[in-house]
Amino acid sequence: MNIFDRIAMLFRSNVNAVISEFEQPEKMLNQIILDMRSQLVKAKQQVAAAIADEKRLHDQTRQELKEAEDWERRAMLAVQQNQDELAKQALIRRSEHMSRGDQLNLTWQAHKQETDRLKESLRGLNDNIEEANRKKNLLLAKQRRADAQKRINETMSHISEKSAFEAFARMEEKIDANERKIRASAEIDEEFSGDKLAKDFKRLEAAGGNQSAEMLLIQLKQKMGVLPAGAVTSSKALGAGGRAEEEAIDVEEIHDENK
Repeated sequence: MNIFDRIAMLFRSNVNAVISEFEQPEKMLNQIILDMRSQLVKAKQQVAAAIADEKRLHDQTRQELKEAEDWERRAMLAVQQNQDELAKQALIRRSEHMSRGDQLNLTWQAHKQETDRLKESLRGLNDNIEEANRKKNLLLAKQRRADAQKRINETMSHISEKSAFEAFARMEEKIDANERKIRASAEIDEEFSGDKLAKDFKRLEAAGGNQSAEMLLIQLKQKMGVLPAGAVTSSKALGAGGRAEEEAIDVEEIHDENK
């Protein structure tokens, strides 16, 4: 079982854990991402090792082919020196290096294909982890919206109950009753406490103030010509302007007769 198979198995087991313990989705989803990233690091290390092996095989292949070329040059040198026996031995050595080089080349080609597949799988795994992280954020946002909507619905359900409005009505009535009691208590304190005689005089002084206002009204009417100047009227004549005028005229007539 290679590293990617183990990662897939780990992912499936973690997803099953999330489904079975959905009461903590954020914690479990975050743990899945952490586990996948941890496995990604291990996968990168193994892919790096595979790439290193591929490069080593490639170097060995090139080395064997280089040795074969060197022995071929030696064989040619031996032929030039009329050393056919040495040339044969050099060609045999060349054949050995070519044989090993060909075998290493086949091994390197297969290993390179496997390494390329691992690198592609690694890129896919990294993309999948990033996509999983984005989906995690979307899922958590949806979960938070669902939780918020649930709390709102529960709150509105409690508010819409008749008992809640009845409680407000009872509280309002209680506040109004307390206000009435406070006003009644203030009236009682004002009526039955303090110096009663002083209060009576205060009321008389207030009435006097009203009388002064009436006199000011008469003076204004005299100034406007509604009443004759110097007219004296009783307190009963302080009503309508026409009645005051009649009484003022009667007073003047009596004054003329006395003359």
